[in-house]
Amino acid sequence: MATDRFAVLTDAAVALVAELGMRGLTHRAVDARAGLAQGTTSAYFRTRKALIEAVVRRLADLDQADLEAGGPSLDVTDPDAAAAGIAAVLDRWMSTGRARTLARYACLLEATHHPELRTILAYGDASRAQARAMLAAAGAPDPERSGDHLVACIDGLLFDRVAGAGARTAPPPGTPENRADLTVAVAALLRAYTTAANASSTASAKAAIEGNSRS
Repeated sequence: MATDRFAVLTDAAVALVAELGMRGLTHRAVDARAGLAQGTTSAYFRTRKALIEAVVRRLADLDQADLEAGGPSLDVTDPDAAAAGIAAVLDRWMSTGRARTLARYACLLEATHHPELRTILAYGDASRAQARAMLAAAGAPDPERSGDHLVACIDGLLFDRVAGAGARTAPPPGTPENRADLTVAVAALLRAYTTAANASSTASAKAAIEGNSRS
């Protein structure tokens, strides 16, 4: 499939899902939203499952492009800078990328009813791998578990601001105030996990020293 045609069709599908939910995602609706002849979408994606999988792939590609273009620093020696970088990405996903975020949530909910679509969860592996590596560098005793917990907390923050009660009280997305508020929240999370890691490392070192002194 030509890359530009894939992008046109899947971008139209993303917009439909964000606006109307999964019930609004039909081949004919995508054709209409994309301004293409009826039957174009079904020629590329024969089934609804194939169309949903294409939407998920497009969402993952766009998110990855976001991260590569201006990805957050993962230097745990400067949690404020790391938090500011993560906050900037979250703010984009709440403002200019809000439609994509809503579409992503809709696809995830769809997968809970259709096990064959659960493969879309694999697209979250990259962020978890980054978080695990960051906490491993900080000396966390169980970086895989802690990294997964950190990503879950940040995902929850995003959901709260886009679709939860936080949308009523938080600063408007796309503003300096929102990025500053998000930075405070993410910095607190990073400090909590890295402080726990440092405390564990200190305790282990102290135990080793005491053990050596007794031997």
